[in-house]
Amino acid sequence: MPEPLSLNLVHLKPSETIAISAETKRRRAAGEEVFDLSLGEPDFDTPPVAAQAGIQAIQKGMTHYPPNPGIPELRHAIAANLSKLSGDRPVNPDQILVSSGSKHSLFNACFTLFGPNDQVLIPAPAWVSYPQIVHLCRAEPVLVPGDIEWGLKVSAKDLDKHSTTRTRGLILCSPCNPTGAVYTLAELRSIAEWAKKNDVWIIADEIYRRINYGAVAAPSFLDLPDDLLERTVVICGASKAYAMTGWRIGAALAPPHVFKGMAALQSHTTTGANHPAQWASAAAFADERVEADVLRMVSAFRTRRDRLVERFRTEVPGVEFVEPHGAFYFFFRVDGLTGPKEGGAAFCARLMTEEGVALVPGAAFGDDRWVRLSYAAADKELDAGVDRILRFIKRLAAARAA
Repeated sequence: MPEPLSLNLVHLKPSETIAISAETKRRRAAGEEVFDLSLGEPDFDTPPVAAQAGIQAIQKGMTHYPPNPGIPELRHAIAANLSKLSGDRPVNPDQILVSSGSKHSLFNACFTLFGPNDQVLIPAPAWVSYPQIVHLCRAEPVLVPGDIEWGLKVSAKDLDKHSTTRTRGLILCSPCNPTGAVYTLAELRSIAEWAKKNDVWIIADEIYRRINYGAVAAPSFLDLPDDLLERTVVICGASKAYAMTGWRIGAALAPPHVFKGMAALQSHTTTGANHPAQWASAAAFADERVEADVLRMVSAFRTRRDRLVERFRTEVPGVEFVEPHGAFYFFFRVDGLTGPKEGGAAFCARLMTEEGVALVPGAAFGDDRWVRLSYAAADKELDAGVDRILRFIKRLAAARAA
């Protein structure tokens, strides 16, 4: 019998999304035809300007240890970008910590702010890693169910119902993974006011902020007055909007004393993010030519979103879904489709077996009534996969009616 592992890992589960992606690759390697609509990774290449900046950094010998908080050029580029998106709001680059992906930024923030006996509220459905990261901090994640009539978002009243004297934090993602829902500025303000009143830290995961189907960017906590941001850490990064998932660059904007704690923690873990990747990301955040690439990618995501919404409404009108206003996820309800008491896990298992399409069951996000489809896939694969999903749903409906 293997020796027990550390109690640090007692609650830890492997990432369901990564596991599904690995299973998809295994089936493809075995010769099966599989359409992978599970992974939240843009199908576009990194913008050429950013990629070339990374290549040039390597050629110029920028391959040694970077400054632990990040190279100044990238921190200034991120600050300027955040400032521009929020109406030229002043953003201090000295409060920006660059890390090895936004997941690393989230871990730094949680590990710095939370510990044993703390509770952290997480609106659900929620990205798979939030509860796991909170557990790793020896804190307790508390899932707050979203309102179906409100795009599965939560309100300050919902947060209040689930808070206790131990509540120390809130992790909120907007635009949201897995639903694609976007909080309005008024909703963010209400939540920020609630957090201030209750001395709760907010970790605002805004990694999908630029992938927004209204304005150029989704509403942000950075659009709120200074007095509502005193206990807020904003997470951003290059992965999603700039199609730079593999470059592994994320960042956090934090109050000075929190920044110092996070930087100290990082100095004993990764000692800074990949050096050439930081130069590539600096170009992504700062170069106007890259902005044109971002707008082109967002336009493609919007077109795919529109096509998905239209097909589900016309071809399977009885299936409930959250209409996405940002990110690149389509969250639809499947409980009862494969059996009276079966949900997303059973639906996804049968869909893979019978149709060769990979989706993520809602159980991974805290609600197995639903499944997540990622439309960050090439149009041909997306259309073929959706054809099979709709065919599968119609077949299930016909079997129930028989």
